[in-house]
Amino acid sequence: MNKVAVFIDGGHMGSLLKEFFGEPSIDYKKFADWAAGGAELLRAYYYDCLPYQSSQPTPEERERLANKQRFFNALNKIPRFQVRQGRLVYRGTGRDGKPIFEQKGTDLLLGIDLALLATKGRIGVAALVSGDYDLVPAVQVVKNEGVIVRLIHGPRGTYSEELWLEADERVEITAEVIASMLKEKTA
Repeated sequence: MNKVAVFIDGGHMGSLLKEFFGEPSIDYKKFADWAAGGAELLRAYYYDCLPYQSSQPTPEERERLANKQRFFNALNKIPRFQVRQGRLVYRGTGRDGKPIFEQKGTDLLLGIDLALLATKGRIGVAALVSGDYDLVPAVQVVKNEGVIVRLIHGPRGTYSEELWLEADERVEITAEVIASMLKEKTA
């Protein structure tokens, strides 16, 4: 089976784009095809959650929510793309008075999808865009099923060393890669 599934941790991808590349708007179809490395793409999955909404949302909260919903809708319109949503949970405030939020369910969804596609023999390669140590057990299961795990990662320090070591292949997202995927600006 030579098909590839691309698993994108949206929170991780968003952080990479913001921190290292100036928060560009990229063409996710091009990104998924690049991550697939020229092989046939079975599907690309994007894992994220909607932003927090207070009981009486501010205009900024409403705008953030609307923007994220539009983004998810745009991704879902891309052929062979699917958005899978976890939840954002409010955990109180920190010592600095800022709210603390925790994303719940996205890593579990990603791990389940990864393991199911591998154990059912649907893919030969899993391209994983994440840096999260929590995914190491799922990667081990997938490798035991004979699937090649390609870690698509940012610069050193943006991923778990254990996840990097567990992967079969490693491909860094560089400024040149991002530049080749920029969305064209509409006038």
